Amino acid sequence: MSEVAMLRKRIEMECEAMSRAMSGFRVTAPHEVINHGYNALGDLREQLAAIVGEHEATRIAVDMYIQVLG
Repeated sequence: MSEVAMLRKRIEMECEAMSRAMSGFRVTAPHEVINHGYNALGDLREQLAAIVGEHEATRIAVDMYIQVLG
């Protein structure tokens, strides 16, 4: 699996974790959980940007976010 594919999968997994945190047993997720998710997404997007460029990395991250959480 390519590094880009691995990063895309990690972004997808982080989005899914955030989705579960926001819709699980609790009505609202703790701020720390959501904040961690967004920080992790930012870190993964930066890693991806080093490979595919800023614009493409942002597009991939936003598309995945919308797909999972939208």
